[in-house]
Amino acid sequence: MSIRINLDVMMAKRKVSLNELADKVGITQANLSILKNEKAKAIRFSTLEKLCEVLECQPGDLLENK
Repeated sequence: MSIRINLDVMMAKRKVSLNELADKVGITQANLSILKNEKAKAIRFSTLEKLCEVLECQPGDLLENK
């Protein structure tokens, strides 16, 4: 079992760019790109919480079992 990050889908729904989201969340564009492209091995709860706050969603909207 692996976990899929649906960050690109949520970004498209909210019409938020990578640069804008990185600024609002407070992480680098490079790290956000790693999450968006599903190359990340882990995510901090604080980062997940901030992503959900900015994108106005729940963790389950961003993460799913693959």
